[in-house]
Amino acid sequence: MLTLPTFRFAPSPNGRLHLGHAYSALLNHALAKTNGGRMLLRIEDIDTTRCTPAFEAGIYEDLHWLGVEWDGEVRRQSEHFAEYEQALSRLIKEELVYPAFMSRGEIRAFIAASEGGDRKWPRDPDGVPLYPALDKTLSPKERRKRLADGMPFAWRLDVEAAVARIGRSLTWAEYSNEALSEIRVVDAQPQAWGDVILARREIPTSYHLSVVVDDALQGISHVVRGMDLYFATGIQRLLQELLGLPQPHYFHHRLVLGPDGRKLSKSQQDTGLADLRQAGITPAEAKRLAGFNSSGAPVPP
Repeated sequence: MLTLPTFRFAPSPNGRLHLGHAYSALLNHALAKTNGGRMLLRIEDIDTTRCTPAFEAGIYEDLHWLGVEWDGEVRRQSEHFAEYEQALSRLIKEELVYPAFMSRGEIRAFIAASEGGDRKWPRDPDGVPLYPALDKTLSPKERRKRLADGMPFAWRLDVEAAVARIGRSLTWAEYSNEALSEIRVVDAQPQAWGDVILARREIPTSYHLSVVVDDALQGISHVVRGMDLYFATGIQRLLQELLGLPQPHYFHHRLVLGPDGRKLSKSQQDTGLADLRQAGITPAEAKRLAGFNSSGAPVPP
């Protein structure tokens, strides 16, 4: 049976879409058409405190305005917690995750006390200090007591144990250009992230866990997303191996930058597509601003 190339656009409804999102959506849409495949839409709304129905409705409106169509039904992550919990339960059973109890304040205090002079606490590729995995040294009795007492915790991946379980180095296949005409092999470095959060007590998943489960269940063959997620592929490749999930091909595209040279961000309230629309910008003009020519192809940077 012939399997169609399958792409996806997966925004979070925690703010308005901007030109950076437009570039990613348009690129996935164009690649799906060019390769005779499908583009799926996934709403990544596991953060139930920040994601809202209004922002989700805005995503649909913006995509329709740009002329971006998708295939099949929209997958909303908040409707699939049971599937993520099943994957988490497997990792718990295999003792590859552990409950981590340190609060953010405790983490900051521990790291501050550990640094000094030339001693610098290791950071992940995003510059965030690695979790000081003191919880891994807790006795089973103390761990059970804390859980029974209802202490807040997060499930963290024991990355050292996970890498040892795989027993070999990991790689991923990365395309080198928007045409997907060249490919190279990249060495994954999951250890660079330390013991990442895979779930919290109240939400049985995290971005890393849900994205690999979703990509597998949706049959995603090509993950095309921004360069800001390039290094995250390392930890996701590790999870794919641990859970026996297929490995997609990847392309991490360039980011659309603002006038000050930084990437566009919802949290910084950068101009959204809705604002451009209200200002009288046409879809064709918005596509040009995002980096596409009149024929719908991305313009080389």
